[in-house]
Amino acid sequence: MKLVFGIHDKPKFGQLVVFAFQQLLAIMAATIVVPVLINGNVNDLINAGSVAYAEMIPMDTAAALLGAGVGTLVYQLFTKFRSPVFLGSSFAFIGSMTAAFAGAVSASLGYLGIILGALFAGLVYVVIALVVKLVGVDWINKLMPPAVIGPTVAIIGLSLSGAAIKDVFSYGPTDGNGAYIMTGNIWVSLICALVTLFVVVICSTYGKKMAKLIPFIIGILAGYVVAMIFTVIGYAAGNDALKVIDFAPFQALVAEGVSLSTFVRVPDFTFLTAVDGFKDFSWSYVATVAVAYIPVAFVVFAEHIADHKNLSSIVDKDLLEDPGLHRTLLGDGVGSIAGAFFGGCPNTTYGESVGCVAITKNASVVTITTTAIMAILISFLSPFVAFLDSIPGCVMGGVCITLYGFIAVSGLKMVQKVDLEDNRNLFTVSAILIAGIGGMAMAIGKVTLTSIACALILGILVNVVLSKKKD
Repeated sequence: MKLVFGIHDKPKFGQLVVFAFQQLLAIMAATIVVPVLINGNVNDLINAGSVAYAEMIPMDTAAALLGAGVGTLVYQLFTKFRSPVFLGSSFAFIGSMTAAFAGAVSASLGYLGIILGALFAGLVYVVIALVVKLVGVDWINKLMPPAVIGPTVAIIGLSLSGAAIKDVFSYGPTDGNGAYIMTGNIWVSLICALVTLFVVVICSTYGKKMAKLIPFIIGILAGYVVAMIFTVIGYAAGNDALKVIDFAPFQALVAEGVSLSTFVRVPDFTFLTAVDGFKDFSWSYVATVAVAYIPVAFVVFAEHIADHKNLSSIVDKDLLEDPGLHRTLLGDGVGSIAGAFFGGCPNTTYGESVGCVAITKNASVVTITTTAIMAILISFLSPFVAFLDSIPGCVMGGVCITLYGFIAVSGLKMVQKVDLEDNRNLFTVSAILIAGIGGMAMAIGKVTLTSIACALILGILVNVVLSKKKD
């Protein structure tokens, strides 16, 4: 793939700001939805009587965004600014974070637990990084050849497809066969998503100069404008089905009158809440957190490999060699700790970021670094946070069809280079695809192995068994 901007290229300042904002939009939805999901899980625990917090301080989406920015800067420092990928809130640790709250006797201890959990996960990365530094990466290439990595990357994209389609239809009602029931508001959501999708693909395919480089910004703005038109008509006609945009984030800014917080607000950092948790600290709780986090760290390590293999194929440079897997692991691990310290959510390299790099052909690390700084700054600016929160899910769904689809296709392109006439490769690829698409996820105690992790493990086992020389 011919890149417009290579890893070490520096776009002009005006272009740089626009490119960085596009990256931010690409990763924003997933980054801020993780704390929202955790808030919902903890509320479910409280309602079920599993925990009895008198007052639960919810995770702050702005703090998660800042944590992602800080984590990305940490990652770039460890990788010597040679790997163009953004780190965001990890979905893999949602079960672990929920377990940290479930095992806590107070909300503050729960917040302390998710920071301790990130430390445990980061320590796993440090240990693996030391092993890689000592023995190299050849063993990884043998354990996970293209026949394993290719379909795994494809599964990463395909596993996200359901979330994108649910966003397109605004999580509307379905019939007994899983088809969405096309009521008035579902049609509106579909139209907004399709406008966003087609603007993105047309700009990316036929756009000239900047239009080709910023298809996501143009697409999201086009979808937002259409959603705004429907919403204005909905308010004028008193028709709730047309009200696509939720103005609650903006209304919250002036709920108690206009003040400094209307424009600037310090996010609710996790470590500030976690400090009070030391009064309830116990070693048994630490053990509970360790059991919830450490196994998942090994799962995310496998996804780390897949993401960097995919990114390597896009930038035509083996990132496991330069800057080196030990550096990317250290950056990811320490960056994950930083993300949890500020925003509660451990970070991981984002497929959305990789997809954005691939589609726009902009692999400039300066762009990624600027995105990280922008995420940090925007987290303090209340109107910007409100705008990001107000972007309708259906609009982001239209964008995610292209992002997640490109991840899937990137994996399939790796498979193209595999000799599928060889049954060893054929059955390895087949096992991964069926296990991943079929949803082979397993909950073992407090540890959840995602379908991606299970598919990868199965693929590795099949590859190892079939790679043994015949007698």
